[in-house]
Amino acid sequence: MLILFRYLARELAGSLVAVTTVLLMILMSGRLIQQLAAAAAGEVSLDIVFFTLLLRLPSFLEMILPLALFISILLTYGRLYAESEMTVLTATGFSDKKLLGYTMIPALFLTLLVASFTLVLSPWGAQKMENLYEKQSKLTEFELLAPGRFQSTATGSRVTYTEALSNDKTQMHQVFIADGNTLLLAERGTQYVSDETGSRFLELHKGRRYDLTPGSAQLQVLDFDLYGVKIADEPEERRKLRKEAVPTLELIGSAEPKHQAQLQWRISLILMVPIVTLIAFPLSKVNPRQGRFARLFPAIVLFMVYISLLIAMTGMIEKRTLNPAIGLWSLHIVYLLIAAGLLLLPEWIRRRKIKGL
Repeated sequence: MLILFRYLARELAGSLVAVTTVLLMILMSGRLIQQLAAAAAGEVSLDIVFFTLLLRLPSFLEMILPLALFISILLTYGRLYAESEMTVLTATGFSDKKLLGYTMIPALFLTLLVASFTLVLSPWGAQKMENLYEKQSKLTEFELLAPGRFQSTATGSRVTYTEALSNDKTQMHQVFIADGNTLLLAERGTQYVSDETGSRFLELHKGRRYDLTPGSAQLQVLDFDLYGVKIADEPEERRKLRKEAVPTLELIGSAEPKHQAQLQWRISLILMVPIVTLIAFPLSKVNPRQGRFARLFPAIVLFMVYISLLIAMTGMIEKRTLNPAIGLWSLHIVYLLIAAGLLLLPEWIRRRKIKGL
C-alpha cells in the first residue's frame, strides 16, 4: 500500500507542479505587462516593478493552488482510468474509499500551505507593497516639476509653475496654478496623502484664489492661509491592496463589512482545497473509450462558477447587501452537497439497479 501511495502521490505531484507553473507564468506575465505599462506612464518607478511581483507571489499562489490541484486530480486520475490502471487496482481489492483517503493526504498538505499564504504571507506582502506605493505617491508630480517653467499635467487640465523647489522636492515656493477658470497664487506648496482615502492633495499656504467667469468681467477673489487641491484619487488597485494588507488578527471580531468580507474570503480559499478535491475525485472517473479529458471542460466550468460566486458574494458583503452571517458559508455548503451527490449518487443508482434485477 505504501508503494501504491508513493506512486499516486508522485503522479499527482508531477501534474500539480506542471499546472501550477503554467498558471503562475500566465498570471505573472499579465501582471508584469501591467506594471511595466504603469512604469512607462510614470505612475510607479521601474526599480520596484520586479520587487512588487515577488511580494504578490503568495497572493497569486493562494488563488492558483486550489485550481491547480483540481485540474491535477482530473488529469492524473483521468489518465489512470483511461489506461485501465484503476480497473486493475479495483480488481485487486483497492476501493474508492482508500483512493479518496490517499488523495486527501496531499490535499491536507496543500490546505495548510494555502492557509499560510492567505492568512499570513499575502497580507504581509500587501503591506510591504502599500508602503512602497505610498513612498511612490509622494514623489509623483513634484519629481517631474522643474523650477522656473510652466508645466501641464498628463491630462493637460492643470498648468503649474513654481519659482523654486526644496532639495528633497517636497515643497514648492512661489506657486502659480491655472486649473480651468481658477487661478491660484501661493507662497508655498506641499503634498499631502490622505490615510483614509489614499487620495493625494496639494496644500497651498498663504495665497490667493481668482475665479473667472467665462464671457463676463466678474472676478471673485479669495485670500486663504491653507487651501487644498486634489491631485489624484487613489487607484482601484491601491484600494484593493489596502484591504488585503490588513492583518488577519485585526479582521477577527471586526464589525466593518469590508473586514468581515475580507476575513471570509481568506478562510474560503482554505476551504476550497478540500471541497474541490471531493468534487474532482468522482469527476475524474472516465470510461477508457472516452479519454482522460472527457469531463475536464464541465469540471472547470463548475470550478469557475464556484470562484466567481465567491468573488461576487464577497462584494455583496462589503456593500451590505448580503448578511455576513450567511456570507460565503452558504456557497461552501452548496458545493459540499454537490460533492456528496457526485460521490454517493452513482453507488446509490448502481444498488437500485441491482435490486431491480
